Amino acid sequence: CDDANVKHPTIISESGRAVVAYHSVLVFSVLGVSGFDSFKIPDSLPKNAPPPLTDLFWISKNISKKNFVEAYHDAVQLREDALNLFNLGYLTLEQRSVTESLYWAVCSKVLKLVIELDYVPDELKNLESQISDTYFCNYSIFQSMPDSWAIRQLFPVMPIHRLSEEPTRRAILADITCDSDGKVDRFIDLHDVKKVLSLHPFSGKDYYLAAFLVGAYQEILGDLHNLLGDTNAVHVSLEPDGEVSVDHVVKGDTVREVLNYVQYNPDELLALMRKDVERAVRDRKITLEESALFLKFYESGLYGYTYLEDAHTR
Repeated sequence: CDDANVKHPTIISESGRAVVAYHSVLVFSVLGVSGFDSFKIPDSLPKNAPPPLTDLFWISKNISKKNFVEAYHDAVQLREDALNLFNLGYLTLEQRSVTESLYWAVCSKVLKLVIELDYVPDELKNLESQISDTYFCNYSIFQSMPDSWAIRQLFPVMPIHRLSEEPTRRAILADITCDSDGKVDRFIDLHDVKKVLSLHPFSGKDYYLAAFLVGAYQEILGDLHNLLGDTNAVHVSLEPDGEVSVDHVVKGDTVREVLNYVQYNPDELLALMRKDVERAVRDRKITLEESALFLKFYESGLYGYTYLEDAHTR
């Protein structure tokens, strides 16, 4: 512009998402896991075991780097043959169960070999997601990450502790809503999108994950699906000396507040419950002490968080 003696233009950039996405992180805990544990291959089969079982058993014992693709194809076909025999009444329920265990044991062995490959055959690309764990997490994707569900937006997700341990499990994430869409099954990879996330084995102790770049409209777009409300929020800043400062804590929605949003009066609900409890006491279905405990529990629930919480935090 200077060389051409032209006035400098005013440049307007549509970069709102890129600017604000970084300011917010969603932290949530793992509640439990449903997974494919290691399938035990039996030491031997009964003498009268039908061919699909004996063939699967042989394959499970003889998988190698040279034949794993062929072994997988054979296992798929043998499993289908076994299912047909079961439907026709030629295979018992116990034999069907052994077939499934052998099939998934073969898949697990094949997957261990596939993970080491630079190039994965097309027919094996979905194997990792087929035998992945499901980690159930204390959040609602519709409230806190709606773009992940609505437009398949990818968010960086990772554990935020136990980082000195190798993550040996492959999993997808499910929320606590009743909706089958309440899950994250697409994750950022180095060059592409991967269908599983590497996580640590869940021992039942506190295990926290975080989703990053959720500052771009996720909170304002979130809805009350299953009446799961706003989450607790912590405002954090970095001081000039490098210290982290907690500036403000904003409590999330309570059950009372969410019920009010959908036109239910919590006080009326409590009054109705009290009448039912008093009737139960008169009918000698519960004791007076039990009625007091029940009402205390019910009322504390109304004032509680909409997400799962420890009893001692109420």
